[in-house]
Amino acid sequence: MKTYRIGQIVPSSNTTMETEIPAMLNARMAANPADRFTFHSSRMRMMNVTPEELKAMDAASDRCVVELADARCDVMAYACLVAIMAQGNGYHRQSQERLEAAVKSTGVDIPVLSSAGALVDSMKEFGIKKVSVITPYMKPLTQRVVEYIEAEGIEVKDSISLEVSDNLEVGLLNPENLLEHVQRLDHEGVDAVVLSACVQMPSLPAIQRAEDMIGKPVLSASVATVYQMLKTLGLETRVPDAGFLLSGKTSI
Repeated sequence: MKTYRIGQIVPSSNTTMETEIPAMLNARMAANPADRFTFHSSRMRMMNVTPEELKAMDAASDRCVVELADARCDVMAYACLVAIMAQGNGYHRQSQERLEAAVKSTGVDIPVLSSAGALVDSMKEFGIKKVSVITPYMKPLTQRVVEYIEAEGIEVKDSISLEVSDNLEVGLLNPENLLEHVQRLDHEGVDAVVLSACVQMPSLPAIQRAEDMIGKPVLSASVATVYQMLKTLGLETRVPDAGFLLSGKTSI
């Protein structure tokens, strides 16, 4: 039996990643008790999802990875998708390189992922070339997310913006409503649906049900984060009832 320490860098107002990531990995522990996980977080101040607050918050991520390095986490994830995507196309690579350098300055070497990078990297890995997405953001931020994804070579056919700017309110959205939203989304001809392109909007209870309902892969930024964490740790990427990415399948 081995225990892995999971580190997350989260916005101060985020309440979902510290719920959904443990829920997925605890479900995996129930199915595979040989691998155990503990969960550790460091916070960056942010209350409203605006470009100004996102930029200021991103600057605090260096401090957060150093704090988590002190706990000797086995892997870390920058758990705010839009904070990365708001800084410009491809920024997840620049952020990861900078944060891993900050970790190394403490004398340890720990891989650092991001939810933004996890989402686009996972879609590329599985050959997903066209998606439709749901976000809680105001429309200009959703458009920024769409442009970021498309800059990575993945077409976005349709998007729905729920237009909630208060990050605490985003965390209180009912995931059951996503089953109605996905029916309004134009997903004809897409390879997959991103049910939540935001790690604060709860979606885990709806992902498998939405996938079963529309008959095509459904994923979220948080599911992609878990997938990339497990892959980085060299563990089987299988979690029950969490949709296609964590089903153990190797292709769409």
